[in-house]
Amino acid sequence: MKILMVCLGNICRSPLAEGIMQSKIAQLGLEWQVDSAGTGAWHIGERPDRRSIDVARKYGIDITHQRARQFRASDLQEFDIVFAMDSSNFRNILGKANSREEEEKVKMIMNEVQPGYNQNVPDPYYDNDGFELVFQMLDEACERIIKRNIKPN
Repeated sequence: MKILMVCLGNICRSPLAEGIMQSKIAQLGLEWQVDSAGTGAWHIGERPDRRSIDVARKYGIDITHQRARQFRASDLQEFDIVFAMDSSNFRNILGKANSREEEEKVKMIMNEVQPGYNQNVPDPYYDNDGFELVFQMLDEACERIIKRNIKPN
């Protein structure tokens, strides 16, 4: 399975989601791939926000190797599932879809926890205290994604 996590700038939420998911994949020995991107181009090539790095490190996850990139329409062909962090990102991603099949790959990540609620993962960029909450939300969502998609032996 190939999963893409998408937020606005690819420096706060989606790098955390990528790091959390990568950690869970490695612990379970799954042959999944995960990446992240942003719908905006402001931070291309930059490392994740230091506050994302710090909260990930607190839980034993290193995201310092990640570099921000912008979401591309071709990502909808390359990835099996594209998880949007909020409704604005969701709409922007859908705007790049070229088929119904591509549209169906795009999901709101928190619908994994509360299906149909379309809850946004808040952007913690302007709130130093928001990174812990975002980590906890994404950790729960990633756990649900794995449980929903893992094949029992």
